[in-house]
Amino acid sequence: MEKKDLDWANIGFAYHKTDKRYVAEYKGGAWDEGKLVDDADVVLNECACVFQYAQTCFEGLKAYTTEDGHIVCFRPDMNAKRMADTAKRLEMPVFPEDKFVEAVCEVVRANAAWVPPYGTGATLYIRPYMMGTNPVIGVKPAEEYQFRIFVTPVGPYFQGGAKPLTIRISDFDRAAPNGTGNIKAGLNYAMSLHPIMEAHRAGFAENMYLDPKTRTKVEETGGANIIFITKDGKLVTPKSNSILPSITRRSLLYVAEHYLHMQVEEREVFFEEVPEFAECGLCGTAAVISPVGKINDHGKEICFPSGMERMGETIQKLYDTLTGIQMGRIEAPEGWVKTIL
Repeated sequence: MEKKDLDWANIGFAYHKTDKRYVAEYKGGAWDEGKLVDDADVVLNECACVFQYAQTCFEGLKAYTTEDGHIVCFRPDMNAKRMADTAKRLEMPVFPEDKFVEAVCEVVRANAAWVPPYGTGATLYIRPYMMGTNPVIGVKPAEEYQFRIFVTPVGPYFQGGAKPLTIRISDFDRAAPNGTGNIKAGLNYAMSLHPIMEAHRAGFAENMYLDPKTRTKVEETGGANIIFITKDGKLVTPKSNSILPSITRRSLLYVAEHYLHMQVEEREVFFEEVPEFAECGLCGTAAVISPVGKINDHGKEICFPSGMERMGETIQKLYDTLTGIQMGRIEAPEGWVKTIL
């Protein structure tokens, strides 16, 4: 199969229209069979629930070309489960988890020419999403929905290597206590846009959010979970009911314990502990791990011993191991890698 003629290493992390996308409709209390379509445009009534009351959610995952030439996807069943949990919380119909995985595979196969070749550093980003589509003017859930998936090739997240980030403590709250911080709802990301732009304007890469109730414990950033490495080589990650359960983070915890034989702790992390850690990283689908070199707390700097030049040694091992599993260089735990082609 001939690949598209693109400069894969320099396409950036941006949207590129591909050939096919998947659409399923929910009407009369049931999902239809779903199908692949050519049209990338979505046409809805002006009063559609998604426009009025933001009843929408999404997922994000990737397909890769492995070293032996196969096209694979990393743990799509976990994305299916997380989207089901999100739908329940937003009073949306659950798209069946087995059909979710099948639909992901169908879209990737239909756009196989857009899956970047092995070794380019690029991947095929997969965006499943769901929205309320019928007109709703009173505050209530929609009765009709669309589930859709589009894909787009994206270049390497780090051009020229992963340089440690400088982030800041935010005065905003990412989520309310007992709110929706633990689901992947579009409204959570809308709320984060002003804080992240304020951070960028102030010269910082991201915001670190503290718990919204006491503002004494580390939670996550606007788009990624956080991991820390202690000075004796233990992986520690914050635990909270308002943190999004990142699939990348959960995979890293397993890799740390079972591949690198590290001690792992998922627990409340008080901000006053942070200066004692040796390394810090932000983990998510896009970058896998982004190293953090410095945290600015209202002018007071916390500098990690790993420095500002490169990933810390332990975080680099975690990154290399997980990306090795994703790309087929390292044997994966059973069920982690779904072969598509």
